[in-house]
Amino acid sequence: MASINFSNALGVHTSALQLRAARAEILANNLANSDTPGFKARDINFQAALAGEVASQQGLGVSRTHKGHLEGRRDADDDLLYRNPTQPSIDGNTVDSQIEQAMFARNTLNYTASFEFLSGKFKGMKGAIRGE
Repeated sequence: MASINFSNALGVHTSALQLRAARAEILANNLANSDTPGFKARDINFQAALAGEVASQQGLGVSRTHKGHLEGRRDADDDLLYRNPTQPSIDGNTVDSQIEQAMFARNTLNYTASFEFLSGKFKGMKGAIRGE
């Protein structure tokens, strides 16, 4: 019988919460630079990044075979993509404030939902430990 640990109990939801927090930073950076000439809006493909996390949790990640090798984790910037603007500005800035604000709001709702789900999981584990 396998032991229960946080990875087994919480699944991919901790990774989803971290990805949503990273995406919030990226979207906030886009909004902060909406008036910067030449700034290119960036975003991550959340589904692809989460699928990568799921694959790494299932043992398909990169493993070190020698102590001198670097860790197999990728940097968050590896998943950053440039956004294709619907109406590029004359100064080369690709940030559309309304689209960025809508994406930021949606990401915030998804972050809150993931956080509430994790909170419920922790309440359930706490009840199990107490024998309730």
